[in-house]
Amino acid sequence: MSSFGSTDTTKPNVDPELQDFLMAENERARLSAQIHEFTDICWDKCVEKPSNKLDSRTETCLANCVNRFVDTSLLITQRFAQSLQKSQGM
Repeated sequence: MSSFGSTDTTKPNVDPELQDFLMAENERARLSAQIHEFTDICWDKCVEKPSNKLDSRTETCLANCVNRFVDTSLLITQRFAQSLQKSQGM
């Protein structure tokens, strides 16, 4: 009988299709959260006064802001992956 906090490492059998679905949903949730974060930060940075139409300066600022965050996120992810590969190679 296993109790809470035991060191029993056996895992219950989980349907691989369910695991794939849950992983995909988790990724969607992470992407959605990241989009909301970009929106909040870039909106505060670029939009001076809300109106019914964005001017070209505001559009450019928003696009550049989001692109900067995407590029930075990709760079961090790549560096983390490289670091992980180096540590596993040792």
